[in-house]
Amino acid sequence: DLHDLDINDLLAREPAEPDEGMLQQQVTNKAVMVTGAGGSIGSELCRQILQRKPKVLLLFELSEFALYTLHNELLDILHRFLNEQHDNDTIELVPTIIPLLGSVADENRVNDIITTWKPNIIYHAAAIKHVPIVEHNIAECVKNNVLGTLVMVRAAIEWQVECFILVSTDKAVHPTNAMGASKRCC
Repeated sequence: DLHDLDINDLLAREPAEPDEGMLQQQVTNKAVMVTGAGGSIGSELCRQILQRKPKVLLLFELSEFALYTLHNELLDILHRFLNEQHDNDTIELVPTIIPLLGSVADENRVNDIITTWKPNIIYHAAAIKHVPIVEHNIAECVKNNVLGTLVMVRAAIEWQVECFILVSTDKAVHPTNAMGASKRCC
């Protein structure tokens, strides 16, 4: 019999449920920074974070087009949220979304952003991750994935960011390619 495939059907394990209490504590009414915000994982993180009403959501992204696209999508979500508030006659604080163009490997830019916006938490999702592209551009992969992570971690420590979360990949467990090895190093 044919039936619609659920994404969980592809998992070889039970899906992990998020700890909503922890997420609320980390995000609600806080300044949250997401690196690689325009990527597949970063953009989904931003959507999830926005639902939990941060005070400020900092979208840090190297690709201008990805940043532009995500920023507009999140602004649409905010407008719907505001309309729902208006319809319900409720007043809540509305998150501020700040699109920030730059590279995680640019130490000056990273420090400027952190000292200006003072994020409480950083979700570091920025990575060059497409295996075939990485194999032809290993030096750029190391610069972005390894050195970019080092820049982010050093800045987070120096400016006393409360929480730093490295988003990685299962390919880092037993790396068989440069991308997996770079994430393992992180």
